[in-house]
Amino acid sequence: MRWCCCARPVAEQETAVPRLHFPEDVVAPLPRAFGGAVLDGRLKARPEDFRVEEILGHRPAGEGEHLLLRVTKRGENTLDVARRLARFAGIHPSGVGFAGLKDRHAETVQTFSVHLPSHPVLDWHALEDESLNIEVLGWHRRKLRRGGLQGNRFHLRIGEPSGDRARAGEVLQAIAEGGFPNYFGTQRFGRGASNLIRAQALLLGRLRRPKPEQLRMLVSAARAYLFNRVLAERVRAGSWNRALAGEVLEIEGEGRQLLARALDEALALRVVAGELHPTGPLAGRPGHGLAPQGEAAALEASVLGVPPFDHWVGALAGREVPADRRPLRVVPRHLAWDWRREALELSFELPAGSYATSLVRELLA
Repeated sequence: MRWCCCARPVAEQETAVPRLHFPEDVVAPLPRAFGGAVLDGRLKARPEDFRVEEILGHRPAGEGEHLLLRVTKRGENTLDVARRLARFAGIHPSGVGFAGLKDRHAETVQTFSVHLPSHPVLDWHALEDESLNIEVLGWHRRKLRRGGLQGNRFHLRIGEPSGDRARAGEVLQAIAEGGFPNYFGTQRFGRGASNLIRAQALLLGRLRRPKPEQLRMLVSAARAYLFNRVLAERVRAGSWNRALAGEVLEIEGEGRQLLARALDEALALRVVAGELHPTGPLAGRPGHGLAPQGEAAALEASVLGVPPFDHWVGALAGREVPADRRPLRVVPRHLAWDWRREALELSFELPAGSYATSLVRELLA
């Protein structure tokens, strides 16, 4: 029998579903792929220690109703900046678009679109302060949408590193060549797991319908938690970076997927080479996407087919978000590192949706 993360909707009369109690950091207990942390150090001691720059993959069209702004922010979250831009432009917040949410505790460079059909002349520099710098890029035909992002470029500084530097170098080299587990990071679950706590209440029918932005955040937290559980089992089994029979594989850089009903040497070699990636479930409304079979399906069922996770999957099947798959592994591009007297500096690029903190946790305690 096939296992599908977009299983049956939940019936109201089912027996009581167990409630989970989450640690403040739900990512911390997840297994690491390279034998445990090898360094102690300080990350995000200052916003500039964690710099993120969006890679949009396109330039302004030079015409249209949407003004693109390149915003460098420090100590601010994306939604607050979007609201500030809307107030300054005198428009509704829905008229401001962006491709992704960025961490408050960082220095981030991201693009916003502001819907200004009459092309007013505004002094955007008047909005600038110690937390915000704004550069006008030009006019564009379309509003920026969530997910409309090629990737992110990171420059991280880990202060006061101590531990086994030689082993850390070996781990970094292994990550550069073969990638790391594509866990959702702590940011997705909120401070003290607050998003996950509320997501559980939502799925158990104990939370009034939140506002659309909050609802999207809670559903995302629940889907991420279930995905992380499956990936954790694959890490324990040593199969996070290799294909199982019946695996849904994603083609590197394309997002297209294929079903490996049977494994052969050629397919296994493409996975090892990073051309194909094993995937895990993002639970949601049933659709026409591929579902795992055989060994891969059995593993996912062993994790998500038991209480209370079967209830979570069923509740998410009744939501508007469609079921999908996410790569279990991500291989960073241009990973480089430099040991300095008082810091380890890292630079690399990741595809949209992957977390730099999931790379760093393979090193840091």
